[in-house]
Amino acid sequence: MAAQQSIHPVSLFSHSQLFHTRHQFLTHTSCTHSPTPMSSMHAASLFDVKDKVVLVTGGSRGIGLMIAHGFVVNGAKVYISSRSAGVCDKVAENLTKLGPGKCISVPADLQSLDEVNRLAAELTQREPKIHVLVNNAGATWGAPLETYPDAAFEKVMNLNLKRVFSLTQAMLPLLDAAATENAPASIINIGSVDGIHIPMLETYAYSASKAALHQMTRVLAGHLGHRKITCNAIAPGPFESKMMAATLRDFGDVIVGNIPLGRIGQPEDIAATCIYLASRAGAYTTGAVIPVDGGTLVKAKA
Repeated sequence: MAAQQSIHPVSLFSHSQLFHTRHQFLTHTSCTHSPTPMSSMHAASLFDVKDKVVLVTGGSRGIGLMIAHGFVVNGAKVYISSRSAGVCDKVAENLTKLGPGKCISVPADLQSLDEVNRLAAELTQREPKIHVLVNNAGATWGAPLETYPDAAFEKVMNLNLKRVFSLTQAMLPLLDAAATENAPASIINIGSVDGIHIPMLETYAYSASKAALHQMTRVLAGHLGHRKITCNAIAPGPFESKMMAATLRDFGDVIVGNIPLGRIGQPEDIAATCIYLASRAGAYTTGAVIPVDGGTLVKAKA
């Protein structure tokens, strides 16, 4: 795991940059709005997620674990779900030790609609509100075009798209309960750059599911804005994860060579983006698909 200090807002965001912006605002002669309190412009305030209640699906490994880690060390109460109860329990225990937030295991196999509804019911019993829903659980399937199975679409589209919608539906009462005008509840869908450009690998169902997820994010944002719920997607590029392990092993040098920043993603990169979207800093952002890819899309062919 990354060092805790590097995931704190005061490390991720520069106070001096914010002060410079504030100074310009205060000295602009055409400004007609009353200045907000200086304290509300501090990075520690803008990116504060302390005491927020967060659900991260697929939170026991990979990008989901990176996201959960970021919220926990910044004081949030984080629930993580995973198919494997044993792994989920152990990860939650380890994250709680990092503090100052806490992590709670709520195992669930989100391929099943019954499990989606059970998870939502369990959280409703535990919490009066949920501030942040991170739909991260997903699957991929690679195979040659000629032999690509129908089962791949059934599995991948179900988990990566249908169940994201199902869980979002089921969680709406808890999100509504948390939502306010200046502190909206937040839905963060984890998409992929493979839903934007043409990937190198033959992952037909995965790419289609992520492209659809990006569009569904925009549609949800349009319908949920009046309820003070934001909905955004993050499109990660290459990160260290079990899903990416074989690809990075076989094509790591090629992949890194096509990333303008010259490296794969690190935990701070994805955690910081989620903290932005879940905090006051991102309260006016909705319907966005944010690439976190080191510039991968800049060099993509299509």
